[in-house]
Amino acid sequence: MKQIKNARGRKKERRVVYKAEEKRAYLFLTMPAVIVYWAVVAFPVVFAVGMSLSDYSGGSILGGSASFVGFRHYLRMFNDEFFWISLKNNIYIVLISVFGQIPLGFIFAYALYRKLVVARDFFQTMIYMPVVISPIVIGILWAFIMSPYGLITEIMQRISPGWENTILINPTNAVLAVLFVILWMYTGTYLLIFLANLQKIDPYLLEAAKIDGANEKQILGRIILPSLSGVIVTTIILAIFGSLQSFTLIFAMTRGAPARRTSVLALYMYDTAFRPPIDYPMANAVSIVLVIMSLILIVLTKAVEKRFGGREE
Repeated sequence: MKQIKNARGRKKERRVVYKAEEKRAYLFLTMPAVIVYWAVVAFPVVFAVGMSLSDYSGGSILGGSASFVGFRHYLRMFNDEFFWISLKNNIYIVLISVFGQIPLGFIFAYALYRKLVVARDFFQTMIYMPVVISPIVIGILWAFIMSPYGLITEIMQRISPGWENTILINPTNAVLAVLFVILWMYTGTYLLIFLANLQKIDPYLLEAAKIDGANEKQILGRIILPSLSGVIVTTIILAIFGSLQSFTLIFAMTRGAPARRTSVLALYMYDTAFRPPIDYPMANAVSIVLVIMSLILIVLTKAVEKRFGGREE
């Protein structure tokens, strides 16, 4: 009996030692990722919140003369005309991304998957090619093409002599040119995402549906789209994040011109932080608004998918 108790005690001790070693191993493996996350993501967000609530105006950050001013900079931002112009342009980009890039990407992917087009490899390459080119290069290229002395002007003046190119200098319509380039540039990303996931669908399932008399529309609505509901939500989240981070392309293409009518929140934040009159707290307030917008849009997307989305097989 004593030997049994001793064996049980030793077994319990080994279990305690094993759990302690397991805990140390877990901490050892996860700690680098946690440290990187706090250093790269969490700390900058917390620091930005603190900065946006202060009156910091430059100089030493730690130990400086900054003091708490509450939401004063947020109120100034909401009363700034250019903030609302930038926000409106961001909304346009979100809409063109979600209701333009994703549907077009799916249509092209579906056409390739169902072999509805010829020269499939060439078709896929041409649509995806803009994705692998630097946004800086694309912005400069399209700025040259659409400039009053660019390719579009040359072509149109041959067709209609005296035609004046105001694509990028008309404050009312300049943002349409930016939206077109964004639509053209990123559609290929969603083409590949949808094409890869369409190939996961069991082809025998589609053949069985055909044998049962289902037409192309019924196969699309009853089998393919429900199978891709999770992928569609993922692409919407990617599109939202991408549309809120469209700084590089617009900076290279228009820099917010004319009269800051093509500015977005990221560019508005840059101008506030690095162009006179420099205002670091207000720039941080803009960054916090960007983060909040991203979270709200993602939560809404997940809620809509949960309510109306199908289930992936």
